[in-house]
Amino acid sequence: MFLKKLILSFLLLSFITNGSFSAEKQEKLLTQNWSFNGFFGKFDRASLQRGYQVYTEVCASCHSMNLLSYRNLSEVGGPSFSEEEVKAIASKVEVLDGPNDNGEMFKRPGKPSDKFVSPFANEKAARAANGGAYPPDMSVLVKARAGGADYIYSVLMGYDDKPPKNVKLEDGVYYNKYMPGNKIKMAKPLNKDSVNYSDGTVATEEQLAKDVTTFLTWASEPHLEARKRLGFKTVIYLLILTVLVYLVKKKIWSRVEPKV
Repeated sequence: MFLKKLILSFLLLSFITNGSFSAEKQEKLLTQNWSFNGFFGKFDRASLQRGYQVYTEVCASCHSMNLLSYRNLSEVGGPSFSEEEVKAIASKVEVLDGPNDNGEMFKRPGKPSDKFVSPFANEKAARAANGGAYPPDMSVLVKARAGGADYIYSVLMGYDDKPPKNVKLEDGVYYNKYMPGNKIKMAKPLNKDSVNYSDGTVATEEQLAKDVTTFLTWASEPHLEARKRLGFKTVIYLLILTVLVYLVKKKIWSRVEPKV
């Protein structure tokens, strides 16, 4: 009798657990052949520059990037803007500075050394402007999300105007099949031709999502290329060291007479 109850309890628990997992099951993320993946992966410079344009014209109205400075845009391994281009980019924004000699804060044109200007003065202002939702800072967003670049790309491409019948959306909430819970308060940010690329690239929704995801990946890992180069050199060094150690070991033990 006890054994029957134990087996019944086990089966019931398995059924409940499987049901819970099924309810929480998420769509498989979309994948891309990212240029920065792999042992020798590198960022596509043109894609990085286009991604910065998408961030500036679409994302920057709500999302900050507080860990980036404008000068980072010209550093090795990044979008490869020239120093003159970075100065021009920074000069187009106004930065709050001060106090001056009169003890007052003032606004001035941005400089390359300035951090990316935040769209809101503080978190409360951001929530007030977005219906209570707080747009996350994008500086390390790719590293902060499970799935990394594929997750960001999937969410950008995962909006659906016709959600399943069993999904009820509140006012100001949108359906996204790749978002945990399938609900998101951010309206669909990208549409075809949302941005007119300065290099003439056709701005399809897929291209926009891919470019801005590439830029956000670089923002999260600005030294990715240098790290991979160092990793390759380290592996080569260890291989050479292993061969040398083996040869030394053979040389030493060649003098030792084997015991009979």
